[in-house]
Amino acid sequence: MRRDLRLLPIAGAVWVVALVCVFVPAAAIWCALVGVGGAVVVCGVMLRRADRAASRAALVLVVLAGMGAVSIAALSALPARESAASWDGRVVEATAEVTSSASVGRDGRLWMEVQLTGIGSPGRIEGVSAPVRIGIDPADGFDLGATVRVKGEAVATDAGERSALVVFASTAAVEVPASGVFAVAAEVRSAFIERSLRMPEPGAGLLPGLAVGDTRAVSTDLNDDMRTSGLSHLTAVSGANCAIVVGAAFWFSALCGAGRRTRVLVAAVVLSGFVILVTPEPSVIRAAVMAGVAMLSVLFGRPSAGAGLLALSAVAILVVDPWLASTPGFALSVAASGALILLSPSLTRGLARWMPQPLALAIAVPTAAQLVCGPIIALFAEQQSLIGLVANLLAAPAAPLATIIGLLACLTVPVPALADVLAASAWLPAAWIAQTATITADLPLAQVGVVPGIISAVVVAALSSAVGIMFAGGFRRLPFVRVVAGGVLACTLALGAASVVLDGPLARMTAPDDWAIAACDVGQGDALLVRSSGRVLVIDTGPEPEPLASCLRGLGIDRVDLLVLTHFDLDHVGGIEAVQGRVSAVLHGPPDTRGDERILERLADGGATVTSAAAGARGSLGDASWSVLWPPRRAMAVSAGNDASVVIEIDGGGVPRSLFLGDLSAEAQRMLLRAAHLRGPYPVVKVAHHGSADQDFSLYQGLHPTVALFSVGVDNDYDHPRAETLDALEMDGARVLRTDEQGRLLIGEFEGQLQVWTQKQPP
Repeated sequence: MRRDLRLLPIAGAVWVVALVCVFVPAAAIWCALVGVGGAVVVCGVMLRRADRAASRAALVLVVLAGMGAVSIAALSALPARESAASWDGRVVEATAEVTSSASVGRDGRLWMEVQLTGIGSPGRIEGVSAPVRIGIDPADGFDLGATVRVKGEAVATDAGERSALVVFASTAAVEVPASGVFAVAAEVRSAFIERSLRMPEPGAGLLPGLAVGDTRAVSTDLNDDMRTSGLSHLTAVSGANCAIVVGAAFWFSALCGAGRRTRVLVAAVVLSGFVILVTPEPSVIRAAVMAGVAMLSVLFGRPSAGAGLLALSAVAILVVDPWLASTPGFALSVAASGALILLSPSLTRGLARWMPQPLALAIAVPTAAQLVCGPIIALFAEQQSLIGLVANLLAAPAAPLATIIGLLACLTVPVPALADVLAASAWLPAAWIAQTATITADLPLAQVGVVPGIISAVVVAALSSAVGIMFAGGFRRLPFVRVVAGGVLACTLALGAASVVLDGPLARMTAPDDWAIAACDVGQGDALLVRSSGRVLVIDTGPEPEPLASCLRGLGIDRVDLLVLTHFDLDHVGGIEAVQGRVSAVLHGPPDTRGDERILERLADGGATVTSAAAGARGSLGDASWSVLWPPRRAMAVSAGNDASVVIEIDGGGVPRSLFLGDLSAEAQRMLLRAAHLRGPYPVVKVAHHGSADQDFSLYQGLHPTVALFSVGVDNDYDHPRAETLDALEMDGARVLRTDEQGRLLIGEFEGQLQVWTQKQPP
């Protein structure tokens, strides 16, 4: 069946113009002039001609009109957004209406989208309307539609982000609670979530996410496993959820003997009710629109028009909110819907040569979505799931059951006995999905680290194209293309197998046996290891789990005797999952938020003894000894954060005398120098705060380091390490070692002399 693709150029042009307008606001006026002016000129040409050229001009007219519309929409929103962004870096008080559901962030805050109604200095609010993101204490819960008042620090977002401002709220209160259908929906959801949590894990916390998109009860570990296994889309209200609801409504209507038009109308009503129940936030409305595309194509009896309807839907959404053009969720929704319309039929025909038609269709649908969405994910994600397709196939039978039965359990809350039975029935498929995520996420190479950006997207697109060519039904008459695609896949599999071997059995053979200190290459963050007589100490975990996990595998580390968390910035604690459950003891700096405390609770649940660090604490690591020099015991001396970083000294047992300075600023370094009475030399010093310019160089002159370690990421946004810091240490005679240039760094001591091994040569 031929597809009508004539409207795709319109959607592409409007999307590009929307991206230009949101990333370069100054260009919006020129885009509007080109779009409107060009449309007027083309319209004049069309009025004078009535031949085939006029029909081609009609397409150009629609493109220009769409460009003008999206540019004007961006222009009209810019003044309010700029007014909101002008409060960057200040403490503000704001009133707003909640426009989204809430989700727990990695910092422990509850995050939600709101539409500002006013903002200003505390007590002096002025009217402004702009989209803003707020983070509040998890104890405060706001329902969609409620009017709230918050106070906190405001931070402007980067160009292109949908929210003009982010507010880290210190206080938050409801001024006007949600009312009408929003209030009823909130009460029904709360009752359903409470009923779900009475059941055992796994599955209890996941069920509300599958049924109504509420992920607050999903544990951090399960959330990470869902993301690793490529199943996280099931816990967000996506096009898949909407399609399940629409499909169920179609099926039930057909059982009742309804005609095609009636089935579509029933599905539309059910979909509208579903959107209200799960909160009609922008992402949900977007998903519902995409599901509505399929309904309209059925209503008009023209499934081949699905691509055109999808293009028109995308254009309409962008004209309403141009900033959606830069959001990954919008791109993934459009791409997944397009894959189902354009690619899945061809994949189904190709797979049907080897298997029954129903099975081919079941495999083709998630495969098509995965192939098309992969390159988009590679643009912004640092991890690519390699097990996602298999995990989705395993979860596919359970997802519709959990969604539909869970929805019925939610809607029957007024009849407790029936709701209990339905919730228990929905729990079983939810538990299946949770177990699928947990098991597949633990498989070797379940995900691989990539550098997000254009290059990664191109590589993933090439692999996706090769898979599509090999299995789709339309390339049998192009043997050369299939040979090339097969060659690409063969090379990829060979490289993957080599990576498994090098990262597995051969990993430990690449490291020398007599290292004592290691600086793992974890990007822009800290993760350092110290080893003595078989005992291992880890200082911080970096920003992500996988780089630290890879470093530990390469060094043959299975158990961590002592984990030191210098402070709780994400670049120092984001990789906790790599060591959770494998730590005997934890020494930590002062926690600042409830999220910090939850990290410690998770480590304790994994069997670790958790202790707060303070100057004077001492202990042993094998034959080496360690002592804490900072922070001082009086907590009021410094505030939690960089300046309260744990500073630890280690010596003896084959470990050269070493000092690890966390993220101390120059002022805190001066306080440390006075309080600890430091006396050099220290052969090894981990330079504070990744080598920022905020250093007290008199401290380093007193330490006389032989080796200065810099744990930094390649081309990081902070320009670390700074040139003045490097120059000062080199002038003092220190050899500079950097993870961004030399990869993993290993240091040992032999007959009083330092030995250094680097993963790669510096430029």
